[in-house]
Amino acid sequence: PDEAEQYEAYREVLDALTGPITIRTLDLGPDKQVDGGRVDGAAKINPALGLRAIRLCLSEPTLFRPQLRAILRASIHGRARIMIPMLSSLSELEQALEIVCEVKHDLARDGIEFDSKVPVGGMIEVPAAAIAADLFANRLDFLSIGTNDLIQYTLAIDRGHGQLSAESDGLHPSVLQLIRMTVEAAHAHQRWVGICGELASDPQAIPVLLGLDVDELSVTSRRVPLVKACIRGLSREHAREQAKLALGKATAAEVRDALETL
Repeated sequence: PDEAEQYEAYREVLDALTGPITIRTLDLGPDKQVDGGRVDGAAKINPALGLRAIRLCLSEPTLFRPQLRAILRASIHGRARIMIPMLSSLSELEQALEIVCEVKHDLARDGIEFDSKVPVGGMIEVPAAAIAADLFANRLDFLSIGTNDLIQYTLAIDRGHGQLSAESDGLHPSVLQLIRMTVEAAHAHQRWVGICGELASDPQAIPVLLGLDVDELSVTSRRVPLVKACIRGLSREHAREQAKLALGKATAAEVRDALETL
């Protein structure tokens, strides 16, 4: 969709909801394709470790800039936030933020109204980003941990692999350590951290995530009642006890067994 189509779509959402509304920049990957996976008319293989998400946007600015313009133009209709997916290096973030600034400059020069203070956040989905979360938190307004991808990259298990999908468990202590590192780094810079992905609505994981001090759980609408019920039955002390217990185990199976016993 071109800039005009995107603007109308974002404006409609921002008009309808009180927000805030987080709009992720283009996040094509092996499980997310458009037009048969073609970019600029050329067929391109886009594996999980390939030219996807922010990598694709930086290499194809004709895709990236119209979306940023559309989001910023629509931002006057509500409380918009921009979220950059699949960050893995500080250079990617700096390039992306520079383009955001350039788009703002172009809109201002052309006299087009927009909210100049739209928050910009980033997704922590690869171990490299979690380990360097302090650097990202220092330059962004918020962080969102994309657990579906973080799990597959940490455990080296393709999330769509039929034989191995059962082993792809977000309660693996290694994944939990990366989440803990990210939250601590973000809070040190007074930034909030959200969790998205299936883990955010896993009843056994919710107490652990809250015990790790995450600020927000992003879940599908049909899971909201379940997640609310889980949270209402918890105390902060109990949640932190479960997080500590989980971090002390060696495998995801051990974590789940211990939580079940507790």
